[in-house]
Amino acid sequence: MEVLTEPADSAPIDERALYRRITRRLIPYMFLLYIAAYVDRVNVGFAAADIERQLHFSNTVYGAGAGIFFLGYALCDLPSTLLLRRVGTRLWIARIMISWGFISASMVFIATPHSFYLLRLLLGVAEAGFVPGMLLYLTFWFPSHERARAVAMFMTATSLAGVVGSPLASALLKLDGFHGLSGWQWLFLLEGVPTVLLGVSVLFVLKDSPDKVSWMTPTEKLWLKRELAQDQARYGATVHHNLLDAFRLPAVWLLAAVYIVIQIGVYIVNLWMPLILSSLSRAGAATASASLIARYATLPYLLAAIFTVVIGRTSDRTNERRWHIAGCMMLAAAGFAWAARADNIPVALVAMSLVAIGLWSTMGPFWALTTRMVGGAAAAGAVATITTIGGFGGFLGPYFTGLMRDATHSFAGGLYAIGALALCAALLTLAAPSKPQADRS
Repeated sequence: MEVLTEPADSAPIDERALYRRITRRLIPYMFLLYIAAYVDRVNVGFAAADIERQLHFSNTVYGAGAGIFFLGYALCDLPSTLLLRRVGTRLWIARIMISWGFISASMVFIATPHSFYLLRLLLGVAEAGFVPGMLLYLTFWFPSHERARAVAMFMTATSLAGVVGSPLASALLKLDGFHGLSGWQWLFLLEGVPTVLLGVSVLFVLKDSPDKVSWMTPTEKLWLKRELAQDQARYGATVHHNLLDAFRLPAVWLLAAVYIVIQIGVYIVNLWMPLILSSLSRAGAATASASLIARYATLPYLLAAIFTVVIGRTSDRTNERRWHIAGCMMLAAAGFAWAARADNIPVALVAMSLVAIGLWSTMGPFWALTTRMVGGAAAAGAVATITTIGGFGGFLGPYFTGLMRDATHSFAGGLYAIGALALCAALLTLAAPSKPQADRS
């Protein structure tokens, strides 16, 4: 590792210019990687109607298969994140992307519920560690007062993946019958292969830390290192620095409870919104095709992408996190309740847009609040613990939505339930400390 010493004639650091350069160098590429991850994770939602029809899967089978991804993800998230700290960001993120790209492309071989469950489970195992690893990586470059904006720009990939994924899915589904493959098989194949290529590119593009890059001067590297150290000391992260601290802090578990609700909501949107819209089209005069529904679904994701960045900037500008998160969760709760009562596609789209804006806009302030409480191995442990628990939410939401849909022939019950949970999460957020409390153990 490069040893940083104070240059004799070091010039003053233009802080804003440096952060802008770091943002330009890191965020667009990380953003592209996350779009690939998210498209491969949720493209099953766009393929759902055709898979159910052609393979005769029930809503319960689809919901279980869509959600089982998150069991594999949750079980392997913490060990994968800890291995990333040991192996290095570059090698481990490349490994993650290459393996999940191959498995995603292998979804073309789905034929039975068991093969569906197995491949979705393996996809979750392969992708485990990607999100906490990238969030941890951002803490190497941005102090907490800059972090919500950086995280928000990175996290807009999860909403813009819908903007990109919806028309892409619409186009690929139209390949139905081409060379003997169904449209949903082309969807998995042509969205999995590019992920493998991106994984290979990580080996050449991503650097493990500021010390490794050539586009920062020694003075800038030293200044950033000191700035990050002072930021950790200011917010108590140096107090909670060991791995076990992540498990001892009550605030970590409280935030994990909030995050599991966020993830339940996010993946109900990702994995069930196309089917919710399809059910409303069948109630009307005409039935919308899967490709048309995919185009409709672009609107909520586009609005979520815009507001994620706006809320992240506002949260950084005011250095306030809890009320931003709570307000977003209240908006999502109202959207879910409205969607439960919707009886046509335009109303449902507006309601789901409120849901998407609320849920995705929590990302910047949520992770800024979380990562300023702990440092070192504890940061990896806290982020991975929260994303692991959130992974169970990714399973529970789609699975129970499918169960309730089969039992009641309506999405209303599940939407009302998650709306109530979102309201509870808003209240829990306000109970979280704005700074880490002293460890009393």
